[in-house]
Amino acid sequence: MAAQKKPEPEVTLWERLERPAAQRTALTPQKIAAVAVKVADAEGFAAVTMRRLATELGVAPMAAYRHVSGKDDLLALMVDTVSAELRPPAEVTGWRDVLRESARATREMTLRHRWMAELPTPLHALTPNRFESAERQLAALDGHGLDVDTMMAVFRTVTAYVGGAVRSEVMLSNYLRQQDWESPHEMRVGLAPQMTYLIETGRYPTYRRYFHEATRKDDPSWEFETGLECVLDGVAARFGL
Repeated sequence: MAAQKKPEPEVTLWERLERPAAQRTALTPQKIAAVAVKVADAEGFAAVTMRRLATELGVAPMAAYRHVSGKDDLLALMVDTVSAELRPPAEVTGWRDVLRESARATREMTLRHRWMAELPTPLHALTPNRFESAERQLAALDGHGLDVDTMMAVFRTVTAYVGGAVRSEVMLSNYLRQQDWESPHEMRVGLAPQMTYLIETGRYPTYRRYFHEATRKDDPSWEFETGLECVLDGVAARFGL
């Protein structure tokens, strides 16, 4: 029997983009991604469809498919486009400063492109600009006596904190908008009956103290920075960095 021919390996989106174009056209994957990001920033990711992009670009609906094979490719391109904003300045050195500035850049980028907070994790990672950001942080951790598994664990720990904190911030903002509340204070007023009942049961004395004494309830930047420094302090103490 003749040996079965092995299937050709799939050519990835990024490999296709690095190949020279057969002919130059006004429409490019990068231009499609830029328009898609603009739509998503203004109206949310659900508004991004191939038909909508064709209208925005002034091309036939099928034209975009010659450059982007489907929604997964489009989303990956969008993620890569906004992830170009994650590069810390070249003068930032030292593992702690690099991880801190990368964390801040991630928060700022996500707040500019809030649809990023709603994406599944794998699509956050597998793009050239995401890899470049990860490489910069891993390289900053290298040379401090950590093995590669530990370096990756540290990187992922900081990334998990940033992702969780920023996603929570975006979700809260979305909730305020859905309820037509213009500020966290209006939210507290709206939720006052439930909150008052729970606090007045006496079962949550520390939370009651926070409720009455806290002065940073509406300062997400301070909360993010404080949490980030706690994580970095923990890394430094654990590994003597």
